[in-house]
Amino acid sequence: MEQFVAVAIAHFLALLVPGVDFFLIARTAMTNGWRNATGTCLGIAVANGVLIAMAFAGVSLISHPLLLEAIQLAGGTFLVFIGVAFLTSRGHVDLGHGDGHAERTTWMRNVALGLTSGLLNPKNALFYVSLAAALSGAQAMALVVYGTWMFAAVLVWDVFVAAVLGSERALRRMRRALPWLTRAAGGFLLLFGAGMIVNVAVQRFG
Repeated sequence: MEQFVAVAIAHFLALLVPGVDFFLIARTAMTNGWRNATGTCLGIAVANGVLIAMAFAGVSLISHPLLLEAIQLAGGTFLVFIGVAFLTSRGHVDLGHGDGHAERTTWMRNVALGLTSGLLNPKNALFYVSLAAALSGAQAMALVVYGTWMFAAVLVWDVFVAAVLGSERALRRMRRALPWLTRAAGGFLLLFGAGMIVNVAVQRFG
């Protein structure tokens, strides 16, 4: 029980630190509303679930440096692309009153966005690999419980963030500030992605 509490606290504290996932959810919620943003939340949670399963199964990206570098480059390029898209967007607020087909298409696109972001973020993989190393002596059933809890925690927390930032009341209040918030998110993602690419280049050629 004490080990579970320690794992749950460590994982939740990691969730509280704003990162790539937070900015993606925030921007999606503020432009498309929280319901469409749940697609991004689900994609991110599924990506985390895949990384958790791989880490607990002993599949470590750290032991494959070329694969890790490839993921860092792909992730950095993806974040630069998304960052530029955010910087050049108008930051228009869509409260989700369009037709059902358009909303379903937007939701599925957001699932793919969240899944891609989560899988291409090496920090997520490194965190779960480190956690798995600390739990190397745990039984298989305990790891299943930990993994299920962390997947659920990621999904619930991300949906909570989307609901807070993407409610109609919040969107009306932030309508004027949304273009600036979108640019701030874009700038963060652009710098973060560029930093990943530069880090790989320095390690490889430095």
